[in-house]
Amino acid sequence: MAGEERRRGRGGGGAARRAARSAVSFETARYIERKIPNLEILDVEALEVIEANAEIILEEIGVNFVENPKALQRWRDAGADVDGERVRIPRGLARQLCATAPSQFTQMARNPERHVEIGGRNLVLAPVYGPPFVRDLQGGRRYATMADFEKFVKLGYMSKWLHHSGGTVCEPTDVPVNKRHLDMLHAHMTLSDKPFMGSVTEPSRAQDSVEMCEILFGKDFVQENTVMTSLININSPMTFDDVMMGALEVYAQNNQACIISPFIVGGAMAPVSVAGTLTQVMAEVLAGIAYSQLCRQGAPVIMGAFVTSIDMNSGAPTFGTPEASQITYGAGQLARRLGLPFRSAGSFCGSKLPDAQAAYETANSLNMGLLSGVNFMLHACGWLEGGLVASFEKFVMDADQLGALHHMARGVAIDEDSLAMDAIREVGPGGHYLGCDHTQRNFKTAFWKSDLLDYKPFETWDDEGARDTQALASLRVDKMLADYQKPALDPAIEEALAAYVARKKSEAPDSFM
Repeated sequence: MAGEERRRGRGGGGAARRAARSAVSFETARYIERKIPNLEILDVEALEVIEANAEIILEEIGVNFVENPKALQRWRDAGADVDGERVRIPRGLARQLCATAPSQFTQMARNPERHVEIGGRNLVLAPVYGPPFVRDLQGGRRYATMADFEKFVKLGYMSKWLHHSGGTVCEPTDVPVNKRHLDMLHAHMTLSDKPFMGSVTEPSRAQDSVEMCEILFGKDFVQENTVMTSLININSPMTFDDVMMGALEVYAQNNQACIISPFIVGGAMAPVSVAGTLTQVMAEVLAGIAYSQLCRQGAPVIMGAFVTSIDMNSGAPTFGTPEASQITYGAGQLARRLGLPFRSAGSFCGSKLPDAQAAYETANSLNMGLLSGVNFMLHACGWLEGGLVASFEKFVMDADQLGALHHMARGVAIDEDSLAMDAIREVGPGGHYLGCDHTQRNFKTAFWKSDLLDYKPFETWDDEGARDTQALASLRVDKMLADYQKPALDPAIEEALAAYVARKKSEAPDSFM
């Protein structure tokens, strides 16, 4: 776990010392390093069949790269059969290309203590991504604004168990579509010092993201290091559109990481069966990751799998289901066999409120992510209503529960102190351990402790207003935002970023389409 940090003002002398004394202290946990085994539900024979069938899909059925002549030419040059926009990839070619992608990489943050290692036995947690709506206890459900977005970035920065600032934590609909990416990136860069994601909604916006990072980190640094991890969704089934692929091309060519992720609603965008869906997922990620390596050999990538099942009566996606878990566990095994980092899972739920349904489905999804070997978990906190809503209360509820994942991932210590034979001898039959030396030495760190949930006696809880978890979470949101202090940033860099945003906004008329 990273050491305690104090945010200090920039004033000199006595003012600086007074600011340091009054600064709010908070801990930020290091990314998770698992010391527990992954849950592997498929045997080697099953994995080999899925991999072989994925190769058949690529060779015989093929995938579409739409409205992207440059991509089609890259595939021709690599030896694929290109017929119109259909690309058929000879057996083994995609896997051969994927082999040049790194098995693990570091995403740099502007604060070196916040760097994250993506891949291996590691798990990096990032917040919800993409909802057009927000919800809180005071205002209910409403369209998201830039002010909402900035609040989420601040909460993410203050959240102990969250390693990453994320990307489009909510979609600020009060800012023009063609300019909001500038404001969102600026917020991540200035309101937090954790790593963040770039824009993928148009290739030019990906280029803007790269250029803003060059201001923040330095141009040469960006080319030599990975400072963004961005989400590239595949239009399942087996379609790669020009917008997402255009963004991927920009990021790959600039050494920035992409999560190449099928967007699967089982029964609609993939077969209803677990094995069939895994086969399609494997084919899609092989093609997408291979294409990233055609853009730049060695470009960092993450194999993604966003998978949910469907309610066959309503057509609505369902979350926390056994089938989605089975697909995620299997996809984790396939990613490890490819030697690539794996993205999946999150605080998924279909509930309209942060209620019991949300808690059950989210708990199932978070634990699935830990046990399936996920390396980058997008949507780790704040997800509500099938991803349509980012909830402030659920954000802090989920962020609190991420601490349980950290503790579970540590595994069970087996050493002289943890075996506690001295305590067992000291207490003996019929005693209790509350006052023994071993308990006194370890009680502060022995158990994970929620910073949110209520464990008080009934009488105390009732006297304090009988508050449910949503009410407690609302109070915690207010406290965290009140305690927030902006992390220091070189004034010249901050000025240059603001000037870049202002210039780019002035170069085009507003568009809300």
